[in-house]
Amino acid sequence: MMSKVFQQLLDIKSEKGAGYIVLIDPDRKNEDTLVKQVTVANKSSVDALFVGGSLMMDSKHNERVAVIKKEADIPVIFFPGGLNQLNQYYDAILFMSLLSGRNPQYLIGEQVVAAPIINDLGIEVIPTGYLLFDGGANSTVEFMSDTKPLPMNRPDIAVAHALAAEYLGKKLIYLEAGSGATHTIPLEIIQQVAAETNVPLIVGGGIRTPEAARERVAAGASFIVTGTILEENVNNVLMKEFADAIHGNQS
Repeated sequence: MMSKVFQQLLDIKSEKGAGYIVLIDPDRKNEDTLVKQVTVANKSSVDALFVGGSLMMDSKHNERVAVIKKEADIPVIFFPGGLNQLNQYYDAILFMSLLSGRNPQYLIGEQVVAAPIINDLGIEVIPTGYLLFDGGANSTVEFMSDTKPLPMNRPDIAVAHALAAEYLGKKLIYLEAGSGATHTIPLEIIQQVAAETNVPLIVGGGIRTPEAARERVAAGASFIVTGTILEENVNNVLMKEFADAIHGNQS
């Protein structure tokens, strides 16, 4: 299977220094704002969309993803919350293992069940090591996966998990503070993980200002993800400010 989307992400990192990804949760029952979110992203130098959430609250998930795919001019990448969210509308999937936890269901169980379906759909797979940190709020991922997040004050533990992800062959490492986090990933953790690994780092959760995004790129993040702040305020000015900060287009 070709790695078209993954190569596109690498090209973005090479050309822009870092990439900006917006996370859209199609289970927010947000039909009225969904098209606006995607349209604003298209016009605001966003590099890709992550689509997914930890819960399915109704039966219209696939319909919303189809709308996102139709409207998007940029890659639509599945940020998986469960097998029941798989469909044919994604350009690629983050094939994630929740390496910060010890629940075998999310280390390998879900992946084994999902693999034949993904193969049948022909979706590009991007192997990803997912590390959940304690962002100061009980995240949905933490609750649904029945796992404990990594501590924010132990860069050594973060480095050990990130190295394990690299040695397991993951192409991306996702440092996540969780949706609605009150604290984002500390700069020290990003710096040390970036220094000790050779895999592009995605950083998300609790990043609420362009300045915070820019600082994390300077610390070593390859991709920045924002979600909640833009769900609360679908604003092309704010989204463009994030993109400029992440891409280094500051005056």
